[in-house]
Amino acid sequence: MQDLRINEQRLWDTLMEMGEIGGTEKGGCNRLAGTDLDKQARDLFVSWCEACGCTVEVDKIGNIFARRPGTNNDLPAVGTGSHLDTQPTGGKFDGVFGVLSGVEVLRTLHENKIETPTAMEFSVWTNEEGSRFQPAMQGSGTYVGRFELEAELNKTDVNGIRLGDELERIGYLGDMELGSRHMGAFFEAHIEQGPILEDEKKAIGIVRLGQGIRWYNIEVVGRPSHSGTTPMHLRKDAMLAASAIVTEMNNIAHRHENGLGTVGYMDVWPNSRNTIPGKVTFSADLRNPRPDVLLAMHEELAAFCEKIAKEHELDVNLDHFWYFAPVEFNSSDDVKAATEKLGYSHMDIYAGAGHDACYMADLVPTGMIFTPCLKGISHNEAEYSSPEECAAGANVLLHTMLEASDRIAQEHTKA
Repeated sequence: MQDLRINEQRLWDTLMEMGEIGGTEKGGCNRLAGTDLDKQARDLFVSWCEACGCTVEVDKIGNIFARRPGTNNDLPAVGTGSHLDTQPTGGKFDGVFGVLSGVEVLRTLHENKIETPTAMEFSVWTNEEGSRFQPAMQGSGTYVGRFELEAELNKTDVNGIRLGDELERIGYLGDMELGSRHMGAFFEAHIEQGPILEDEKKAIGIVRLGQGIRWYNIEVVGRPSHSGTTPMHLRKDAMLAASAIVTEMNNIAHRHENGLGTVGYMDVWPNSRNTIPGKVTFSADLRNPRPDVLLAMHEELAAFCEKIAKEHELDVNLDHFWYFAPVEFNSSDDVKAATEKLGYSHMDIYAGAGHDACYMADLVPTGMIFTPCLKGISHNEAEYSSPEECAAGANVLLHTMLEASDRIAQEHTKA
């Protein structure tokens, strides 16, 4: 099967067809979890898988699993998958490429009548983006036991609508137990969502590490007062203190190799032109692929918040509400072997964003395949990966899954 390749045009046509569901005027996608558009995308995925002879099951958080039998179905299967939900102004490729490259692998195996030693599984994970319901990677996180099922089903959107009710409404609240798929390896193909592969002129990124993430809500409480009558030395300006923390976030990121720090949301009260802000609430996002470095970054932020509170004589409340530990992908060698066999240029890379594969690494040996995207743009309607780049990633996924299936069968034969 050395010469086996996916159908590049068919993969591209599939991506474009899926992109029409929730398609935006600027060429992107708005397909939020639990909506009618999510249902349409899921239905289309299921129809494609069933056309290739798969059986399809849905678990209690709405994750979809399509299974293609192998020679020995008692052996652990090889899985792949990603998500079909998007950001409100998302693109056609983030997550979707991972799902549809799996569909293309399935179609290639089916049309060539290839019988794999183990079963192959193709999945769609619920609400990876975390746009409508929080947190991100909700389906995979619940599947592996990071989140409690009932708590997640009870999560509501801004209109108070429950996730569980929406999954039931669209027909994707299943009864399969969480964590019950018998897998021996899992792989996820994904656009890089960054500029490194394009800059290095590499076709494939072999993901060795997944970025660790710490998310915070920070509240600075000062005293609102008149901007024209309050002397500078008598002010308790919440915005001034918040600005110092935002600047320090940037400093923390620069002090540590591969460090990242972002403030993406801010709310000012009372938000009046001639009133000194009395309260500022904002988000904070720290990331690093090394757990010890990420902990050091956290400790520096906490210490700085205490320092600012004392210096400005106001309150700084640091709510560290989510920690996603750095991930080591221990099936990266399967990806590397397939990439080298196919002759694609490649490099080791780490995942800067969270992915469903990061949670699956809790349960099974896992690997990720990155392909370039234009100018590193993602979570944007301008997101783009070329047909050739998508085909390269899907070809690597195909041969990675074949390699893993052979390896699992050989390991169980020896055992």
